[in-house]
Amino acid sequence: MDVSSLFRLDGRVALVTGGSRGIGRMIAEGFVASGAKVYVSSRRADACEATAAALGPNAMPLPHDVSTVEGCHALAADLAAREPRLDILVNNAGAAWGEPFERFPEKGWDKVMDLNVKSPFFLTQALHGLLKAAASAEQPAKVINITSIDGQRLNTWETYSYQASKAALIHLTRRMAARLVGDRIHVTSIAPGAFPSDMNKAARDHGGTVAQAIPARRIGGAEDMAGAAIFLASRAGDYLVGETVTVDGGLVNASLGASIDG
Repeated sequence: MDVSSLFRLDGRVALVTGGSRGIGRMIAEGFVASGAKVYVSSRRADACEATAAALGPNAMPLPHDVSTVEGCHALAADLAAREPRLDILVNNAGAAWGEPFERFPEKGWDKVMDLNVKSPFFLTQALHGLLKAAASAEQPAKVINITSIDGQRLNTWETYSYQASKAALIHLTRRMAARLVGDRIHVTSIAPGAFPSDMNKAARDHGGTVAQAIPARRIGGAEDMAGAAIFLASRAGDYLVGETVTVDGGLVNASLGASIDG
């Protein structure tokens, strides 16, 4: 057993949507450090270019808006013009919307569901040919959906469409895995807990307070997210199919609830 290469991604091509900041950037940085060639994608070209420049010559900007099916197709076509195959796809681009139940708007529902559920499906569909071109029995291609612990448990925030979308994506991960495993494409997901980002401003700006509710007593760091993603993307994670890996310091699975008898 050659454990020195177990978590390496040398020679592999990866695409990370929402890769210019937050969790996407953490994953992109980890992939580059593990030897992959990484395309960083997001809506803003300047953000993609800045992140790619910071990550080094093995990171390339590929800005596109994947909030529509047309945008997913455009990104896939742009990548196909540059690469004959895609080893790793990370569907990380996402959105959230919080508003009281009585006022929660249709646009807050549609925007979140479209980007968080519809886009991962149609981008994977559009990249199916490139993923199949990379896949083999010895080295399956990988699709990693970024879900959330909010799809596994309730929280107090009135983010109705976000919580519904992440639960849907966890189940969609299993359904896509069942179909694509026959093509030697393994689909999994990562459900992050509290990581500092523009989407999770509480963790970003008040990490010490947020950490008090987490069994591990800290919020997540870049190494935590990169490590989970590298595990799933590398040989180390080849036997995981349809699985959701919860990376949250124990909040979902190691939190003690109130006693039934008080």
